Amino acid sequence: MSPADPPRPPVTGPPSGPVAGGSGPVAVPGGTRHGPVVLGFLYAAGALVAFWMGSLLLSVGGVLVLVLVAMFIAVGLDPSVRFFEHRGLRRPWAVLVVICCVLLALALFLLALVPVITDQVASIVDKVPSWIDEVEHNRQVQELDREFGLLDKTQDFITSGTWTSGLFGGVVGIGVAVFSFLTNAFIVTVLALYFVASLKTTKEAMWSLAPASKRPRVMNLGERIFESVGGYVSGAFVVAMCAGLSSLVFLLIVGLGEYAVALAAVVALLDVIPMIGATLGAIVVCAIGFATDPKIGIFCVIFYVLYQQFENYVIYPRVMQRSVNVPGSVTVIAALVGAGLLGVVGALLAIPTAAAVLLLLRELWIPKQNAR
Repeated sequence: MSPADPPRPPVTGPPSGPVAGGSGPVAVPGGTRHGPVVLGFLYAAGALVAFWMGSLLLSVGGVLVLVLVAMFIAVGLDPSVRFFEHRGLRRPWAVLVVICCVLLALALFLLALVPVITDQVASIVDKVPSWIDEVEHNRQVQELDREFGLLDKTQDFITSGTWTSGLFGGVVGIGVAVFSFLTNAFIVTVLALYFVASLKTTKEAMWSLAPASKRPRVMNLGERIFESVGGYVSGAFVVAMCAGLSSLVFLLIVGLGEYAVALAAVVALLDVIPMIGATLGAIVVCAIGFATDPKIGIFCVIFYVLYQQFENYVIYPRVMQRSVNVPGSVTVIAALVGAGLLGVVGALLAIPTAAAVLLLLRELWIPKQNAR
């Protein structure tokens, strides 16, 4: 070929993949070709590995839930750390003060309230036989017994002995559940305190995963989400304490002072659960009120009906208005979905999660849709 001749175009061969309708080798990136059998084997192996990893993830699901709850509590304690920071303390000292306050509160609860609650629970258990005896002598119950033979059937069931194995299993199950609860509570407490101490470093590590050009935006949204979760946890604690203290005062006044501390603690703990927690606590107190005296039971029903309205329309909105901005319908749906997925823990985490999702939608998705 002379220098004046134009360059010839390169000769192109047939495509590397199979022709339409054929079953030849398949080209993959990098020039490697695999036949259908090898390709199917690779896909099947990938599916098996994914299934194996999913089963491993499910096997440690309980541990992941504990870690999630500990992180949730740590984020809830972070506003307290920032409070001391704004008062001039450096963050390590502020974290130390918050940790000491938490440990002191737990110690006071164990030393002061647990013996009282234990005695009052034992007193309730001792009163159960007398309450059952009163039920047996109730006129309506006696009429039902004459019609359906309820008391005879109950007596036959007890004397048959078939319930003993179930009772033994139930007692063992309760013991295991209590031990598991105490162990999980200890693990969550330790992890929460560790997360509080390392929360700033953890957030910085999370922000560093975002591209440098978008990092300020990610940091802004992330900090707002953390503030929302922390505000929700603090607000839920305040609402629960209001329910517990008001129940304590009411029970002392109405004549249930013998069980006031234990029942108030139950109300405060259950009030943390969204939607149904306050109702469950009210049912427990009203049941014991009716068992003690029908008039006290009626007073309990009136009090909790009025208090729950006051809590739902006055206390809860005022406490939560600065932390979470979630419509009522979304709150109900989120709590139901969370409870269906993770039970009580899911219900607790549902509302701040919904608040975070709504924040991301308002800041990222809706502006894009409006710009089109």
